[in-house]
Formats: sequence, C-alpha cells, structure tokens
Amino acid sequence: MTQPLNTSSLLKPFFLKTPVGGVSHRRQRRHTLPASEFRNLNPQDAISVFEIEREAFVSVSGECPLTLEEVLSFLGQCPELSLGWFEEGQLVAFIIGSGWNKDRLAQVRYVTVTHVPDTTTVHIHVLSVHRQCRQQGKGSILLWRYLQYLRCVPGLRRALLICEDFLLPFYRKAGFKEKGPSAISVANMCFQEMEYTLGGQAYARRNSGC
Repeated sequence: MTQPLNTSSLLKPFFLKTPVGGVSHRRQRRHTLPASEFRNLNPQDAISVFEIEREAFVSVSGECPLTLEEVLSFLGQCPELSLGWFEEGQLVAFIIGSGWNKDRLAQVRYVTVTHVPDTTTVHIHVLSVHRQCRQQGKGSILLWRYLQYLRCVPGLRRALLICEDFLLPFYRKAGFKEKGPSAISVANMCFQEMEYTLGGQAYARRNSGC
C-alpha cells in the first residue's frame, strides 16, 4: 500500500474444472461465467456482501460486523484489501479488510469508519460464507488465498482480526497467533485479538505464484 497497486497482476483468475457429467444448458454458460473465480470486490458487490453477512451474523450476535454503509465505504476506499469468491457469477464467500496503523485494534475503529492508507497492517473486518456453501471448507480456502494475496501487496507486514473463542482453532490453523483479549466488545460479546505475520514478497513469489 506504499505505492499504487495493480491488483490484476496479483489476483490471477482461478478457475475450477467443470464437473463431470450433467451436460445441460448450464454448461453453455461456461464461456462467459467461469465455474469459480477469485477477485477483489467493488461497490457494486456491496448488496450481495451485506446479504451474506447479515444472514450469517444477525442470528448470532444481533448485528453485523459492518453495516451496508460501511461495506460501501471500504469497497470504495480500499477494494484491493477485499477478496470475493464467485461461482458462476454469484458471490459465495468474501473477506473485507482495511488499513490500520496501531499495534492493537481499538473500539474507536467501529465508531469512525476509516481506512488508513500507506500502512503496514491490514485489519480484517469480516470473513463470511453463503449459508448454502458452508461446511465445505470454503472459509479456509478463501482465507489462505487472501493471505497469500496480501503477501504480494507492497509494504504490508501483518494482518489483525478479532474472533470469538470457538473460532480460535480455525485461525490458528491458518497461521494466526493470539495477542490476548480484545478491547472491542459487540453486543456484550468478548473477543480475542489475533495476528498474522506476512512473509514478504520474496516468500510470496516462491510459494504462491505471485
């Protein structure tokens, strides 16, 4: 984020193979809608993002990590710090992040929606998967691809997030380390803060094809 970023050179389309069998009219669309692809999100994706987020979080905590206005704000300010997984043109999972410039995340982060440019830290606000695509490993795959992508972004050194205790094993498996209890609380829910250290561009070129 220390220089203009051409994400098209970092996020190469990733297409899954067409399932065997079931040759139907759906197959005729393969040339225009890839079976599966990953790309940065933009404000036009905000409604789909918010619908998935709302269904996933409201029933649990009563509110979303990001409002629709906040989603629009971040996708307008820093689309390069987001990643969406699309299947046949439909959003099935996503991650939204923004720049952050302090050692720990703070409650004020949820009062003023601000992206801090030209910093070394990404705050991952939300990772969510469509209800029909859960329990398929998509969250782990998307997070892995996102972290590999961040390794290619000039100047980035780490990613921060908060999560509930039951999600600690998920993020530990992805390589995150615990920083301790978070100062942030939402609807009387407590969180742990976690940190992921990015390995730098050299590592990314050797291991992720960037």
